[in-house]
Amino acid sequence: MSEDARKDVKRARRIVVKIGSSSLARDPSAHDRLAQAVRALSDAKRSVVIVSSGAIALGTRKLGYRARPKEMARLQAAAAAGQSLLMRAYEEAFGKVDLAVAQVLLTHADLADRVRGNNARLALGALLEAGAVPILNENDSVSVEEIKFGDNDELSAMVTPLVAADVLVLLSDVEGLLDAKGARVSVVRDVAKEALPLVRAKKSDVGTGGMASKIEAARRATLAGAHVVIADARKEDVLTRIFSGEDEGTLFVAAERRLPAKKHWIAFTLRPRGAMWLDEGAARAVREKQKSVLGVGVAGVRGDFRAGDSVRLLAPSGEEIGRGLARCSSTEAVVLAGRRDEDADPFVMVHRDELVVW
Repeated sequence: MSEDARKDVKRARRIVVKIGSSSLARDPSAHDRLAQAVRALSDAKRSVVIVSSGAIALGTRKLGYRARPKEMARLQAAAAAGQSLLMRAYEEAFGKVDLAVAQVLLTHADLADRVRGNNARLALGALLEAGAVPILNENDSVSVEEIKFGDNDELSAMVTPLVAADVLVLLSDVEGLLDAKGARVSVVRDVAKEALPLVRAKKSDVGTGGMASKIEAARRATLAGAHVVIADARKEDVLTRIFSGEDEGTLFVAAERRLPAKKHWIAFTLRPRGAMWLDEGAARAVREKQKSVLGVGVAGVRGDFRAGDSVRLLAPSGEEIGRGLARCSSTEAVVLAGRRDEDADPFVMVHRDELVVW
């Protein structure tokens, strides 16, 4: 399977590359090397989307702050000041290899809204069709906690299905996922069984949070049907090696059973507004048979949500077993929870077509 996956990577036609601010800040030639690699991929008839951090770091210096600000307003100011510098660096580097770049700033709310998310997808598709390289970043100058992605690993995982990418590359400061002995893991076929235990075992190590974020991004992207590679940004020819099918970094193999686009959006883009506690029978029906959630099987309701909002589905133990779109408000759910009416059809609180079971 791993050899087939590397062949798939070698044949990939649409690629998302995420690079972090530390990789860009440490190496003055990083933008130029990235531009040259993307030029080679473009010559091979491949389309590339770049997800890039770095605006806040550049803006912090530009505004004369001694260190990265902690206050939200100053962070937003640094992002606004630094974004033009970040794009100028990309404009200059990609201009040298005759590639046009285009800035695209997004917030979580943009992708959580179906209409705005679809508009973003169409805009990105048009840019790629025109031969431009979209440079995506979070719109930090307007983002606040409730509309932030959290980090650009999460953004890259959301963008992957949005542009129907075949491969997501997460460029990092390490050569890939490392095992308990510090050796690079070449291939991961099951993120939950093979990768997560390694990250949890090293939770006290410096930098583990960054790897945990990348593992979660890999899980989400593989469930969208894309292969994912975590590799070392410091290697000059890293992208060339990856797309030549070589054993570079850690390859996360795409899930055999991919989530449909709508269910992936429910699972990983929408943020839950509440929760429904299921009784034992309903939890078993959802978990084992992926049945719809009926009012009669709901034992309790938490949160303030409306019809169409995402809700967490909880087993009696409190364990989250899935997520779905509510078909009623939290107020209506409280009234209908546990209700049995012999003369009426059972009320569907979450339909199976809008339900994702973990």
